Amino acid sequence: MPEPALSQRPMHGEAPPGEPRIFHHSFPATAMAVRDALRSALARFIRVMTEEEAGTLELILAEVLNNIVEHSYRDSGKGHVTLSIVRDGRGLSCSVSDDGIALPPGCLGPEPSNGSDRPDPESLPEGGFGWFLIRDLATDLGYHREDGRNLLAFRLPIAPLGERRTN
Repeated sequence: MPEPALSQRPMHGEAPPGEPRIFHHSFPATAMAVRDALRSALARFIRVMTEEEAGTLELILAEVLNNIVEHSYRDSGKGHVTLSIVRDGRGLSCSVSDDGIALPPGCLGPEPSNGSDRPDPESLPEGGFGWFLIRDLATDLGYHREDGRNLLAFRLPIAPLGERRTN
C-alpha cells in the first residue's frame, strides 16, 4: 500500500480517523501482566500524546498497578486488575479497580503542611514517594471502596487534540 502524502498524515497529537479513544483491559495481578498492560495502554494512546505525556502516563500507571500487585494482593498472583482509560477534550481519564485489600487511608492525604502545594520529599514516610509522584502528576485523584472492590480514579491533563503545537 502506498505511503500517504505528507498532507494526509495526521500531525503529532491529532487523532487519525478511527483512532481508538477508549482503552479497557482486565488482567491477572502479576508483575508480568502489569508490564503487558502498560505496554498495551501506551500503544493505544502514543499517537495522540507527546513523549513527555507518554512518560508521565507510564510512570503513574506503573506506580498504581505495581502497588496493587505488591500491596493489595501481596504478590500472591491471585486476583484481577481492571484498567480503563478514556481520551477526552481535557486529557486522559483513568480508572483502576481491583478486589484486593483496601488502600490505607494515608496514601491519598494529608495535604502538605509546609505552606506549599507539594509535600517535602524528605518528610515522606517509607514507601511514600510513589504516592507523592502520583499526587504530583495526576489531577482529580480519588479513591472509593465498595462491596470489597477498590476504585482509584485520576486524570492526566494533556492538551486537547485540536490545540497541539507541532515542532
